[in-house]
Amino acid sequence: MKLHYKKINLQFEYPFTISGGRTKTHQPSLIVALQLGNLIGYGEAPAITYYNITVEQMIEDIEKKKTMIEKFAFTAPDRYWHYLHHLIPNNPFLVCALDMAAWDLFGKMRNQPLYKLWNTTWENIPVCDYTLGIDSIDKMIEKMQRKPWPVYKIKVGTENDIETIEALRKHTNAVFRVDANAGWQLKEALKKIPVLKSLGVELIEQPLAKDAWADMKILYEQSSLPLLADESCVFENDVEKCVGHFHGINIKLVKCSGITPALRMIEKARQLNLKIMMGSMNECTVGSAAIAQFLPQLDFVDMDGPLLLKEDIAAGLTYNNGVITVADGPGLGIRLNGF
Repeated sequence: MKLHYKKINLQFEYPFTISGGRTKTHQPSLIVALQLGNLIGYGEAPAITYYNITVEQMIEDIEKKKTMIEKFAFTAPDRYWHYLHHLIPNNPFLVCALDMAAWDLFGKMRNQPLYKLWNTTWENIPVCDYTLGIDSIDKMIEKMQRKPWPVYKIKVGTENDIETIEALRKHTNAVFRVDANAGWQLKEALKKIPVLKSLGVELIEQPLAKDAWADMKILYEQSSLPLLADESCVFENDVEKCVGHFHGINIKLVKCSGITPALRMIEKARQLNLKIMMGSMNECTVGSAAIAQFLPQLDFVDMDGPLLLKEDIAAGLTYNNGVITVADGPGLGIRLNGF
């Protein structure tokens, strides 16, 4: 098996801001390719600064372990993930990219899209939201009007949260989802959630700090809206902790270290009666196509990276007013441009 990789840095259509004043104009990512004979599988890992993982760090880790990554006798992705998980224990983002490429490769070896390999059928597909990053109210209204969509995910975490949602609601009947990115305190959340419900908000994502478990229990017991864990649910062993604190979880492939553990997280969440969202870290079509293969297993999905980016490096996904269609190809079902 041969490993190839490439750094990309794709521009957002608009500067992207979340709570805490974190703004970016470009999304740096690492694209990896695993080649076995004439078949090539692709994977992606975007770099996220607040998780302290850069593309340069991923490349450094590849170069240190490249021989070991390539020498594995590949037969199945889950066995390869287990190998990588121990080989590169401190870089789940890189493990995710390699695991994704392994699944794409495996799908091509079996000549099946992944969702069929997982014995799921393309039905009951959730509608994908479109994210509005924190901005001035006028700018957020402008972004929304330029992108008419059935479901919006709205980043909040400022003193103007209610004013913002009220202003947006005047311009659309779309479903709203609110993502606080751990930006609220308990009293603030208890005050805001009933108002947000009256404004047609469907759910709240990560309202409090990731480790505020005692406060989350109180909020869970009193909230009139479903609460989904994001920063509080990163790895497999976090799923069970969310019971009694959240109504559901938002799985991010790069954070949990790939497709393989995400499949187990979904199974565990279903056993615990937790709702399941899969979320974007602003992946281009490569990483977003991996999320798409999970759609039949999800209650909610936030995979709007290709909609937020001004440019892309792959094709194979279609977004039609929130309804996602995947190309009928094996593995991830994507085509790369000039890798």
